[in-house]
Amino acid sequence: MEKLQLLAMIQAYTGVGIGLMIGLGAAGACIGIGIMASRFLEGAARQPELMPALQVKVFLLLGLIDASFIIGVGLAMLFAFGNPLLAVVQQG
Repeated sequence: MEKLQLLAMIQAYTGVGIGLMIGLGAAGACIGIGIMASRFLEGAARQPELMPALQVKVFLLLGLIDASFIIGVGLAMLFAFGNPLLAVVQQG
């Protein structure tokens, strides 16, 4: 194959991969946060005296779930702006 075609294919597949990384990561984070919040409300309704302890854990997990999504976005941006696969084709 010609170099230009290889570069175009790498960029196209990278774009599809970036879309999947961000889309599935966002969907997973949103579903996880929704399930966690619903269980928190259920637990708070059953035992209101445990609400402060549960609230601390909910906010901690909320940050961890969001952090995993942000790490995925960072990796997607790495491939979008500094794709290491393009350097291999350009050298060869």
